[in-house]
Amino acid sequence: MKLKFTPPLDPGFQPAVLVNRNYVAAAKKSGCAVPLVIGLERECGLVSRFATVVFPDADAATLQYVERTVKFLLWARGGWKVYVGGPKAIGEFIRKTYSPTGARKFDCNLMGMAYGKKFQVVVTTPEKVPANSEMEVAAGGHLQGCRIGFDLGASDYKVSAVIDGEAVFTEESPWDPKSQSNPEYHYHHISAALHRAAAHLPRVDAIGGSSAGVIVDNEIRVASLLRAIPKKDFPKAAAVFKRIQKEWNVPIVVMNDGDVTALAGALSLRKRGMLGIAMGSSEAGGFMDKQGRILGWLNELAFAPVDYNPAAAADEWSGDRGVGALYFSQQAVNKLLPAAKIKLPEKMGLPERLKEVQALMAKGDARAAKIYETVGVYLGYTIPLYAEFYDYQHMLILGRVTTGKGGDIVIAKARAVLKNEFPEIARKVQIHVPDEKSRRVGQAVAAASLPMTKK
Repeated sequence: MKLKFTPPLDPGFQPAVLVNRNYVAAAKKSGCAVPLVIGLERECGLVSRFATVVFPDADAATLQYVERTVKFLLWARGGWKVYVGGPKAIGEFIRKTYSPTGARKFDCNLMGMAYGKKFQVVVTTPEKVPANSEMEVAAGGHLQGCRIGFDLGASDYKVSAVIDGEAVFTEESPWDPKSQSNPEYHYHHISAALHRAAAHLPRVDAIGGSSAGVIVDNEIRVASLLRAIPKKDFPKAAAVFKRIQKEWNVPIVVMNDGDVTALAGALSLRKRGMLGIAMGSSEAGGFMDKQGRILGWLNELAFAPVDYNPAAAADEWSGDRGVGALYFSQQAVNKLLPAAKIKLPEKMGLPERLKEVQALMAKGDARAAKIYETVGVYLGYTIPLYAEFYDYQHMLILGRVTTGKGGDIVIAKARAVLKNEFPEIARKVQIHVPDEKSRRVGQAVAAASLPMTKK
């Protein structure tokens, strides 16, 4: 496979989008392609479907294509039950691979935790895969009334009091949730912040929140914020938002911070069909569809595969290779340091390593520039991949990796790849980066707009 743009520090890069497109094109050209429908069921019976075609035999190329597609869908959309509607041998391979003893046991365990049900794979026929069923309620953009919004991060949290879409009070406070074993620590910090915000409002009509982690039905299912909570106390900690809702007796909606980032971008730019990508300590994602809905998908693109190079670096948590976290985050910068011939102390943390690279970039260091060029090529080949699974017209790119001169290189290189390799995507998708206009709607203010209130 020949690329028009080769990442200067990663010549073995095999963009998933090109491998997938070549496979599907070959299957269609052969005249023997058969339909394959993948369905993912998550909370409240919601179902996402993905339809494609495959060769009927369970050859190596077919198994790779289907397995990587299932992996991407799981982390993009989420689900505790996967329907594989197609050739039985392919379905059985996925069932074995995505099992407690299979190669993707990490994914099975995390999905089971996220949805509170035992993960399972159902092998069936295309016509028996359940129909698509997504959330029909527009989430966000409800600006009327007196609202409180909060945003929970790993080192600080923000709260805003909002009247008809305008913040009348905003506060940012430090905290250390990830090392706290008592659920009351989290509750008291959030509750106290809400009361401080409420003091600036004549009344409270609704509360909206943004939090790192997997949030399902206003419950925290998986989150680094609660990593120190003992297993026996986790249910209490996970239900903190429902506890607050009972106390305040107003509508509350809490969503993943990636989704609220996409919402903030959509509100600022006054656009819909928005995919937000944040390149920070890991890769965070969020999505608002063209109808203005946040669908409740996981959008944990850090675990979604983007590179099919069998020698790609493995993610230390999941053990899988070629996943987003190692291409669009501080981890990606760190991965590329040896190839760039930049040596840093072994004990130096990822944020400090990024700062060193940014300092070199500010001085015009060619080695640092190659790191950013490589990330830009990654991004240029991944935007079309995301378009295979998300119907979007606007992409908001943000995060520490994209700041400064290096960020300009990333965006410029990504646009060059799109223009020359994927002109149809270049015409369809507009790339946006944060500026004063898009910063006008903060994360906490956007979160405040999540709940719908009675008129």
